[in-house]
Amino acid sequence: MAQEKAKDPALWSGRFSEPVSELVKRFTASVDFDRRLAEFDIDGSFAHARMLNACGILGTDDLAAIEKGLGQVREEIRAGSFEWSLDAEDVHLNIEKRLTALVGDAGKRLHTARSRNDQVATDVRLYLRASIDDIVDLIKSTQNALLDLADNHAATIMPGFTHMQVAQPVSYAHHLMAYFEMLARDAQRMTDCRKRVNRLPLGAAALAGTSFPIDRQMVAKELGFDGVCENSLDAVSDRDFAIEFCAASALLMVHLSRFCEELIIWMNPRFAFVDLADRFCTGSSIMPQKKNPDVPELIRGKTGRVNGHLVALLTLMKGQPLAYNKDNQEDKEPLFDTVDTLTASLRVFADMVGGIKVNVDAMRKAALEGYATATDLADYLVKKGLPFREAHEAVAQAVKFADGRGCDLSALKLAELQQFSPLVDKDVFAALTLEGSLKSRHHIGGTAPSRVKAAIAKARKAVS
Repeated sequence: MAQEKAKDPALWSGRFSEPVSELVKRFTASVDFDRRLAEFDIDGSFAHARMLNACGILGTDDLAAIEKGLGQVREEIRAGSFEWSLDAEDVHLNIEKRLTALVGDAGKRLHTARSRNDQVATDVRLYLRASIDDIVDLIKSTQNALLDLADNHAATIMPGFTHMQVAQPVSYAHHLMAYFEMLARDAQRMTDCRKRVNRLPLGAAALAGTSFPIDRQMVAKELGFDGVCENSLDAVSDRDFAIEFCAASALLMVHLSRFCEELIIWMNPRFAFVDLADRFCTGSSIMPQKKNPDVPELIRGKTGRVNGHLVALLTLMKGQPLAYNKDNQEDKEPLFDTVDTLTASLRVFADMVGGIKVNVDAMRKAALEGYATATDLADYLVKKGLPFREAHEAVAQAVKFADGRGCDLSALKLAELQQFSPLVDKDVFAALTLEGSLKSRHHIGGTAPSRVKAAIAKARKAVS
């Protein structure tokens, strides 16, 4: 005797002789996380229904009923009164089930000439397109926060580091502008990724297209897509756009993390270069003196999370044959969490930058350590006619001598410097000052305060 059919069978259950078990139902359902696609699913359904009507596939009365019903479903979802059902598996069937309950047979006709395969691919692209637009705006806000801070510190001198050792003097604003450039590339990557996101899969149906005389370009135009996916197999199985977005997001998080790492180091009393506003820090439950940089630490930690999502999606896709497979359901949680993590990190990061307090004196004092102007002395000798390699050796000996005296190069007497090269004259001391070092680098991309101010002004125009 055949097992009794479920009282509320799935919309695809006609082929089956027994219902899905409760265990499998819970395991395979995606409605708990893909319901965030609801608005985009409804947008796609509106466009699909209007196209079916324009192509003579769907009657005008049915279209009117569908549009009215979808409008009500949207209102219920926005109001929080929509009843999501695990039995309906996902966001698409939940909406279709409610629509059919509202408008009857018209709701059943909506799925003509489409499949959940091309439907979900369309929804995800619409969702990601909107998310990218938000993220690009957040990147600009973050860049503006960096510019606001840089505006006040074009002449603030700090040590530049290589290998975490004092290298050469730079201005703090110049250092900040390096991160502006990173974020500019991030925005470019997001904008470029959006071009490949913004292609319409709908019309590919399950994998082979449809026998109905549809107009995909009409749907693409209504939904704001730049064009359609040209191959039906690729349209439903492609997740390159999601992987590309996660790759761009991972790199963006790496940039935020690098800055946060510096904030964490610079807040340490051994550096004391900066302090963060209290609202971005926490204390210790046992050590009353502590001020912990929790926000930058969390952003640094969340970077690993986003990097992991990129690897997860790459691994998800690496073994899939064409076309759509159930594996692809696993694309959403990593993608959604990447969007959530990135947007939250950008929001708090931009606010945190506005709360950075700079210890100008500590930065300058540190720049006077480690012989930061040694290269300037070498350049001075080269300008006097000494080959650079000989100048390099002469300055290395001078640094060794000064180190033995426990003083900076600028503290040596003229006669002491002249023992390393007879080309040294009394004008050498201008080259050994921190201000002189910065001022001498007056070229595009250099750290001279005037060049940094010009770079800030140019950047302001770029993000306005």
